[in-house]
Amino acid sequence: MSRMFGTDGVRGIANTELTGEIAYKLGRAGAFVLTDGAHKPKIIVGMDTRVSGDMLEAALVAGILSVGAEAICLGVVPTPAVAYLTRKYGADAGIVISASHNPVEYNGIKFFDNNGFKLSDELEDTIQAVIESDFKEVPSPIAGDLGKKTVNENAVDDYMEFAKSTISGDLKGLKIALDCANGASYITSVKAIRSLGAEVLVINNDPDGININKDCGSTHPEHLMAFVKENHCDLGLAFDGDADRCLAVDEKGNLINGDFIIAICAKHLKNIGKLTKDTVVVTVMSNLGLDIAMKQENIATVKTKVGDRYVLELMQKEGYSLGGEQSGHVIFLDFNTTGDGLVSGLQLATVIKETGKPLSELASMMVELPQVLVNATVPNDKKDIHETDSEIVEEIKKIEEKLDGCGRVLIRPSGTEPLVRVMLEGKVQSELDKMAHSLAKLIGEKANA
Repeated sequence: MSRMFGTDGVRGIANTELTGEIAYKLGRAGAFVLTDGAHKPKIIVGMDTRVSGDMLEAALVAGILSVGAEAICLGVVPTPAVAYLTRKYGADAGIVISASHNPVEYNGIKFFDNNGFKLSDELEDTIQAVIESDFKEVPSPIAGDLGKKTVNENAVDDYMEFAKSTISGDLKGLKIALDCANGASYITSVKAIRSLGAEVLVINNDPDGININKDCGSTHPEHLMAFVKENHCDLGLAFDGDADRCLAVDEKGNLINGDFIIAICAKHLKNIGKLTKDTVVVTVMSNLGLDIAMKQENIATVKTKVGDRYVLELMQKEGYSLGGEQSGHVIFLDFNTTGDGLVSGLQLATVIKETGKPLSELASMMVELPQVLVNATVPNDKKDIHETDSEIVEEIKKIEEKLDGCGRVLIRPSGTEPLVRVMLEGKVQSELDKMAHSLAKLIGEKANA
């Protein structure tokens, strides 16, 4: 069997790639591995608004109960709520049924350990190994030793109170528009922000099981951009389906991506003495403009591979408090163990409230340099050709000389497809387009010769 787990749990088209049978096996194996030795272990289960969630929850919970573990079902809650509530409720593990920003036909199953952190590759491999062994040595208790399912009615309120506690003061005087992506934040974000005194206008918060992420939320922020401008809002917040990411919109209708959110919050946290080691953790895909802006504020940037799990790993290892990605996954490790769209939105709104400055002015601290991304199709065994072929190496060197320290070349092999991504960053869009396409063409031709 190939590796079941991807960069964010087990994901696929529900009922064909991710079946009830697989969900049952993941529940059974996950409960066994993550609660080994615990007395009547507890596992909490949350999900987003996808129609396939009920089917997968039923199968997953059956697997959990079959090894004698207790399943505490939270219903529809954001992914970061499960991460937080796993700790608050003293559970042995947490599981989210969600495919995040993907279309409705997809779904996923993602595990958290008892501290609310995503699992290591090693633990995921152990869960898969148990499944592949056909559950050898996994108990099948009977009678009173079977697990029981309970439903927790307080999860939404408990998570909202936590999110609100991450800021001091209120949001009175702010007019905030929310795009809930017809997803997991459709209750929590609206109620939490409204209860903090802000005037709240909402779009895409009427989930019907099939409209999650459909032309809305953080993957389609253009509707919120127009809405914020038309309704003269101070701020717009766009969440994805499971609400672990958040993009913002300023009062002029401009998109404020994760890089800008990190920059604005880092500066504010440093000013109040709460940015650990005056450092932020970002990925190699973060805009060079963020590096420049942080340097001007005497804030260091440390870079990881693409993926919020790698950002989090480095933050944990080195004790940093703020990190994230352009996509809107922003981790405030002082508060939660994963990207948390509501917490990110509250932190940003607080900066606006406390500084008295409009978001467009706050965002002006960073100038985003143009980026061009072009894919080159290459065989899987030639994904390092940009490092081994002398002609390509020389061409990259020439481009870097042309950019003259005001840009960069990044070649990133895809982990799932037979291609490499050629990213150029610099000052002049038209020049970058030309150079990026030329380089991608050269890589493709040489790799497929």
